[in-house]
Formats: sequence, structure tokens, C-alpha cells
Amino acid sequence: MARTQFEGIYPILATPFNTRGEVDEASLRELVRFQLSAGVDGIALFGMASEMYTLLEEERQRIAEIVSDEVKGRVPLIFGSGHTGAEAAVQLSKQAQKQGAAALMVLPPYMAKADGTRLYDYFAAIAKAVDIEIMIQDAPNASGVSIPASLLARLSKDFGNITMVKVEAPPTTVKITEVLEQTEGRLAVFGGMNAMYFYEELVRGAVGTMPACEFPEVCVQIYKAFQSGDRDSARRIFYRYLPFIRIGTLPGYAMAVHKEILQQGGVIASSHVRNPNAPLDSRTRDEVWETLKDLDLLALHWKPSR
Repeated sequence: MARTQFEGIYPILATPFNTRGEVDEASLRELVRFQLSAGVDGIALFGMASEMYTLLEEERQRIAEIVSDEVKGRVPLIFGSGHTGAEAAVQLSKQAQKQGAAALMVLPPYMAKADGTRLYDYFAAIAKAVDIEIMIQDAPNASGVSIPASLLARLSKDFGNITMVKVEAPPTTVKITEVLEQTEGRLAVFGGMNAMYFYEELVRGAVGTMPACEFPEVCVQIYKAFQSGDRDSARRIFYRYLPFIRIGTLPGYAMAVHKEILQQGGVIASSHVRNPNAPLDSRTRDEVWETLKDLDLLALHWKPSR
């Protein structure tokens, strides 16, 4: 199969809900326009920051339709299609390909913890079922499963469409080096964890990052500066925004942090999050805004088209 060069900034698209907890289609369209305006290289759907674990099947289908309609092929879409079992993951992966996904982002099974043989068989089943490229998501903090670099190397050798890995296994920098060395360059590496180690990951050889979606222009600036050889600017921008990036990883509150910024700037109409995520209390909200003192975000100056 022809291999696409995926690199750069692929934010994980949040799922806007109205105050009744229903998918807000108008805000979803506005959120996509915001990402495109920020100059992202692609968009990822149905990741952890999408609250994908709360979505109904019909909601996933409708979200995919809306995002594809708004993007109109201008940037590639990566769909999350991991599940608690191989059969469901295969089904989601096939659906994603039909819905226009350029690639898949696949978590390992995250209920029963698979051993090495079962992990290999799970990813192998998905690779055999689709013709598009696959990114394995190595996110033990979210899934409870750490994927050894040796297993990633074996999968990338055995299946030509397993071409990427999203490394979210702390320390991410060390894991990135292990993956690149053991796969001999067969796997392109993206960072995650809300871009919390983005600059260091680029230095280690990552080709991009997949953060939450309220600060895409910041990540674009860092990436472009680094790619142009201006590491000093990339480093300065990254460390200037790091406290804000870090607070977007608060366990239990991270989704509410992302949506707080998007809602305050008018990108989405409501900051509602679904259970089990918690809304921000007043003190945590104040702490979020403390991290943005003397900083600026495109999201806070957005002029909604809706």
C-alpha cells in the first residue's frame, strides 16, 4: 500500500455537548473551523480527549459525517478505533475506513489486560481488516497496558499498514528512542499527553504531536519553528505555555479544562462534560486561568461564524 507522510499537529477533537448533554452539532462545526484556521496538519477524532468512551454508536457516525463535511478533504482525518475487544475494534476500524478516515489510532484492549500474544493478535486482526494506515496508541496511563517496543517492532515488520505509534508511556522521550531504534525507522512517532513533552519529543525524533484542541496554533508555532531549524524559538514558546499545557492533564478534570477555554472564547457554546468526567469547580477554574496570565490564545479571540 502507498504510505502517506503523516506529520505535524493533529489535535484530538473535543466532542461539544449542549447543556442537556447532547452532541452540539453547530459547535462541532465551529470547532473544526477553528482547527483549520489555526493551520493544523490534520484532525483526530474519537480519542480520549473526545470523551470517546462516552459516545453512542449513532453519535460517532454523526460526528464523523459532520467533521468530514466541514473538512472537505483539506486535511487528513485520523479516527480512534480501539475497543475492549478485537471484534469490536475491527468493526470500528472498518467503519472508520468507510467514513473517510485516512488512518486509525488504536488503543490496546483496556478492560481485560492482554498478554503479549493477545496484544499481537488484537493489532494483527485490525491490520488485516483495513487498507489504511494504523497508529498504535501506547498510552498506559489511559489503558493500563504498556506496549513493549519489541512488540511494536514485530508488528511494524509483519504488517505494512502499521506505520505509526503515538507514544504516551512516561518517560515518553526514552520510549521514543527505544521505538525508533528497535523499529529501524519503520514507525513514525507522534507524541501525546497533551503535548506536555512536545519540544523534547521533537528533539528525540518525533514527527508531530496529538494534543487537545484548545491551543492548536501554539503547537503549530512550536512545530514550524523547530522544523525551520529555529530551536531557540521552539523551546521558548513551548516553555512559556507549559504550565497551561500541564494543567490540561488534570486527572478527572482535563476534559473540562479543554472545554472551559473553548467555551469562554465562543468556539463552543457549552463546557458540558459527560460522566465520569467532572466539571470544573471555582477554585480549579481560577487555577486554569492563572496559567494563562500574560499569555494569549487564538481560542479566546475567536469570532464564531454560527
